[in-house]
Amino acid sequence: MIDTAQEIRIGDLIQTRKPHPCGASEWTVTRTGADIKMRCSGCGRIVMLTREDFLKRRKKLLLQGPDPASSGV
Repeated sequence: MIDTAQEIRIGDLIQTRKPHPCGASEWTVTRTGADIKMRCSGCGRIVMLTREDFLKRRKKLLLQGPDPASSGV
């Protein structure tokens, strides 16, 4: 089941359920869409996950990224 209650934004800082091999468990979202691209806060590795896998592996949202509607595009 996909959680649509919480929007995924570019710039979100999330915590994963299991730590990355480098020891960090915090990631920054750099791309959204059908796949979610994120960068490890510890070593800088970039990983792409399907939205479904991302939602399973995410433990909690630490910091919400900027609201795209308020950016004044």
